Amino acid sequence: MIELTWLGQMGLLIRTPHTTLCIDYYADPAPRRLVPVPIVREEMRHVDFILGTHDHTDHIDRPSWKVWAKTMPQAQFVAPRPHFSSLVQDGIPADRLIPVDAGETYTFGDITLHPLPAAHEFLSPDEEGHYPCLQYVLSGGGIRIYHAGDTLRYEGMLPKLLALGPFDVALLPINGRDGRRYRSNCIGNMTFQEAADLAGALEPRLTLPGHWDMFEGNTADPEAFIDYMDAKYPHLTCRLPEVGVPFQVESV
Repeated sequence: MIELTWLGQMGLLIRTPHTTLCIDYYADPAPRRLVPVPIVREEMRHVDFILGTHDHTDHIDRPSWKVWAKTMPQAQFVAPRPHFSSLVQDGIPADRLIPVDAGETYTFGDITLHPLPAAHEFLSPDEEGHYPCLQYVLSGGGIRIYHAGDTLRYEGMLPKLLALGPFDVALLPINGRDGRRYRSNCIGNMTFQEAADLAGALEPRLTLPGHWDMFEGNTADPEAFIDYMDAKYPHLTCRLPEVGVPFQVESV
């Protein structure tokens, strides 16, 4: 059994019997955010690993990471390898920062991490072939979680995911993309229909919609996602989690 808490946007807190891990938590109390901060960053404690899928402020929240580096001296920070140097320059101690790459396997306490490339909106590997945006597959406590980060579905992605499944929980971005957002440098994600079809292909035990709630002009209707899932994939379970409210997932 594990405990999950959705923290808004793509933020997810995972507690296993021995490890607490937090992914993509945007904790900055910025005026532009539409969702109140569920855990005040200065009050967050007892997190062993803080992960970011890519270097956008609502995924790697640098001001909050610098706070946590001081208030949680036991915590280690995990980010895609291309961001290692800039995070160290920004104040994250190098000996507490773990760079990760797609195709590798990592162990954090009793959680295993498998990163995959993310296309946000493009794959965009650097000159050494490292991807700046990642998706995370995590296994721990008998549960397997797919955290999609920010991504579009791209050729070859589904077979890689199926090889790492089956999944108990999938957290998928649904905010989509359009010309207005692209012109304002707000690059996109799967539409709610694309996210639903990915869930239909993966068939997780539970699907959660993410990345729809945080910023004006970059939202989506989660009820439309849930309705589409219900119409097209009625055999799959989908739910809209409540920000900051823990729930448990049992292994089968």
